[in-house]
Amino acid sequence: MSVTKERKTKVIDLYRRKETDTGSPEVQVALLTERINELHGHLRSHKKDHSSRRGLLMMVSKRSGLLSYLKKMDRSGYTALIGKLGLRK
Repeated sequence: MSVTKERKTKVIDLYRRKETDTGSPEVQVALLTERINELHGHLRSHKKDHSSRRGLLMMVSKRSGLLSYLKKMDRSGYTALIGKLGLRK
């Protein structure tokens, strides 16, 4: 139910700002999005798993806060990130 180490490394490589970057808002949002998508699939088949649903809501809230921060600090980076992740329509 968690993101594999290989997938996490690929996501970090795609969204990092520089070679040693692992904690920028872009990387954090991308990793949260991966976890959210995986957990969303789990909840489709396990509808009564309320503790996982709570975790999903907390991750969505955290991602929303990071996106708000990124929107204030770097508008072009924000629009590029949501375009790459496909978060907004």
